[in-house]
Amino acid sequence: MPHPPVYLIDDDSAVRDAVALLLATYGMRVESFAHPLDFLARQPELEPGCIVVDLRMPAITGLQLQQRLSEAGCGWPVILLTGHGDMQACRRAFKAGAVDFLGKPVDEHVLMEAVNTAFAALARYREQDEQRSLLARLTERERQVLVLVGQGYPTKEIAAALGLSPRTVETHRAHISEKIGSSSVVEFARLAQAAQAHP
Repeated sequence: MPHPPVYLIDDDSAVRDAVALLLATYGMRVESFAHPLDFLARQPELEPGCIVVDLRMPAITGLQLQQRLSEAGCGWPVILLTGHGDMQACRRAFKAGAVDFLGKPVDEHVLMEAVNTAFAALARYREQDEQRSLLARLTERERQVLVLVGQGYPTKEIAAALGLSPRTVETHRAHISEKIGSSSVVEFARLAQAAQAHP
């Protein structure tokens, strides 16, 4: 499977070209932007990926970009680059969920390690996004049945716990299977955990 894309945002063309070339030598798909606002304008149509962004830029900073994405509900992982060791900015970046905060000139091995960490975070984000999407299809009662099935309770016990007939529970199970595209108890258990984590 190909890697997700890397979106490189830096107003310094020399840095942008050098980092893009470095990432490309490792087989990464890189799309470069000179301005964060250009990236934000395109972001809704882009494939989810890892964002590598300069901390200090004239229009909006890397931290402000990270904040805007977070406010928009976008959980794509962010790696911040800076030529100025700013511990306060570093703390704010990590608090806001940044994957890493790297100084310029960036060491290629450190950058690749950060990008691979970001790809792992992106995979978790995409899985959670898919789970949220599946859970959003269920009614409140179906979510209740899902959680109890996922916890291993048999139909009769679920029926007693929810004040339903066993037949109604089976009907709910059939509807859940249809909506999530699986009748696997393992899949029910996975989604049940997500339902409890995001009630």
